[in-house]
Amino acid sequence: MKLYYKPGACSLASHIVLQQLGQPFDLDKVDTAAKKTEAGDDYLAINPKGVVPAIEYADGEYLTEGPAILQYLADSAGDTTLAPKAGTIERARVQEILNFTGTGLHAAFKPMFKPGTSDADKDKARENIGRNMDWLEGLLADGRPFLTGKDFTVADAYAFVVAGWSPRVSVDLSRWPNVAAFVARVAERPAVVAAMKSEGLI
Repeated sequence: MKLYYKPGACSLASHIVLQQLGQPFDLDKVDTAAKKTEAGDDYLAINPKGVVPAIEYADGEYLTEGPAILQYLADSAGDTTLAPKAGTIERARVQEILNFTGTGLHAAFKPMFKPGTSDADKDKARENIGRNMDWLEGLLADGRPFLTGKDFTVADAYAFVVAGWSPRVSVDLSRWPNVAAFVARVAERPAVVAAMKSEGLI
């Protein structure tokens, strides 16, 4: 399979999971402004939404949207730690975090990366980021190592990537010590290190 990605973007979560699974895969970097891949393809022909990630399978099928990709990667590999079995409360908790990260935390960061966003709107965005971080901080307050408990899941990969954008937009993670510790802990995982090195992030 092939992962279409942008270094450090939310596609990094899919990259981390692929590394965790140890499956063979190819990478094609996307210029999301020009809508071109590093291989020279028209990215809009691959994903008309123009955003990353996208996965291309050997049969030519494509799958888009990070949370869907993350769950499919784990499910297709039979990894019930990364994504617990469907129909269990454990799976629902993972989906809860995936949905929160996508519609809450990730969405809160978007104005910070949008060209032309005013300083006032960036300040509002930082407040929104803070409210979302508050929820994560509370979730981790019981000492759990990962967001749904003792095991690293696809939800942790996604939340790690998005929370990790904080220094880029002048949001100090030290306000949320549990989140900061979570980000540092996940950053040390071998699959995370491998993915970040591959993308030139470390």
